[in-house]
Amino acid sequence: MTYVNVLTVLADPTRRAVFERLRSGPATVQQIADGLPVSRPAVSQHLKALRDADLVRHEPQGTARLYSIHTPGLRALRDWIEGFWDDALDNFKVYAEEKNEHR
Repeated sequence: MTYVNVLTVLADPTRRAVFERLRSGPATVQQIADGLPVSRPAVSQHLKALRDADLVRHEPQGTARLYSIHTPGLRALRDWIEGFWDDALDNFKVYAEEKNEHR
């Protein structure tokens, strides 16, 4: 999964809210839907998109499914963001070395 796909999936505010509810740990669709301004079937559709983007996974728990964040799915996004940080540090190093040479 590329970072573009992850960003696209997380661009939806409701989907982001669904994803963020899983930060505190695994939850069922009903637990995720509680307090959200969307229906349980809508939450299921958002979870499907998050699953397709490899951001969440689910395990059967009785008749329900327990959803959780799938951290390896965040790797492409994290690598992309860290690339900006690496570039910034490299640019700062060059700048600092040039400033030091002029002293």
